Amino acid sequence: MKKISVMAMVCAVVAGAAHADFQPNKPQPTSPMGGFVGGAENVVTVSQVKEMRDDTPVIVQGNIVQRMGDEDYLFEDSTGSITVEIDRKDWRGQTVSPSDTVKLYGEVDSGLFKTEIDVDYVEKM
Repeated sequence: MKKISVMAMVCAVVAGAAHADFQPNKPQPTSPMGGFVGGAENVVTVSQVKEMRDDTPVIVQGNIVQRMGDEDYLFEDSTGSITVEIDRKDWRGQTVSPSDTVKLYGEVDSGLFKTEIDVDYVEKM
């Protein structure tokens, strides 16, 4: 009888623990018209980006000050500068000058000797 009671308690504890951790995936409501879907964006600085791991999603705000190659640009904020790679489609038809403030959405591209940002899209402020 003790074995059955112990087994019943173990099953109850395991089932309760498994159920306590279960949280159904509720998709964020979306609208074809757009709108608010979440909290504030976490904008990071260039100096923070240089310390981040490869493929970490980032948002930076500052200025694109110089073209360095076909798709490479020099981006600056108050903490420093970094090379960013922006594909033609990522500009979304916007024209940006060094005096324009932009937000760049992308991910860290960290190599052995150099860290860059691979930009997914540009938002002119």
